[in-house]
Amino acid sequence: MKRILALIKRTLIWIVVAFFASTILSVAVLRWVPVWFTPLMFIRVAQQASAGQKLTLHHHWVPLDRITPSLSTAVIASEDAHFLEHHGFDYKAIEKAAMRNIKHPEKRKLGASTISQQTAKNVFLWPGRSWVRKGFEVYFTTLIEIMWSKQRIMEVYLNSIEMGDGIYGADAVAEWHFHTQASKLTRAQCALIAVSLPNPRRFNSARPSAYMLKRQQRILHEMRFVKPLKD
Repeated sequence: MKRILALIKRTLIWIVVAFFASTILSVAVLRWVPVWFTPLMFIRVAQQASAGQKLTLHHHWVPLDRITPSLSTAVIASEDAHFLEHHGFDYKAIEKAAMRNIKHPEKRKLGASTISQQTAKNVFLWPGRSWVRKGFEVYFTTLIEIMWSKQRIMEVYLNSIEMGDGIYGADAVAEWHFHTQASKLTRAQCALIAVSLPNPRRFNSARPSAYMLKRQQRILHEMRFVKPLKD
């Protein structure tokens, strides 16, 4: 019995060591290597296949200096106003969202995920709202904030985020929705893309609704107060 317990203990220790070693190494490697695929991309393709739909995946990596600065400004204004100041988590936004959700449980849950958290989720995890997945999200967010610069986090975010049905990243959405390149997107187009991010398969930046156009104007106004993302 003691031998079995000792074996289980050693096995658990090696599992824990292997987990931390592999995850830290993967985050370190992706500090420099482009992210060509994400778990969500594979999930979406599997969903398309199971539904008998045409397999669609548009994604091509471009460095941050080939993405117009207006897009990072727009997503900061829309998604994470304190991106340049926080260390992965916006505690004021979390508190505000928690209080609102408690006071109005009948309404759709308000989130407070930062760009760093969304990047960690997109690159390393699967979609979902379980506490287990949230715990992994906190772990990976902490790692990328320690090991990556804000510029790298933004670069990975803008290249990996879902921006339409089968469309991932700034250059793909620029091509398929606006017939241009990520470097040539206008401020207005960037604001529309930012509007679509909470639900890019519902909100189409190529065919904006009245709500999207109204939200676009708000983001364009807020973009004036966003600090530039420096190299």
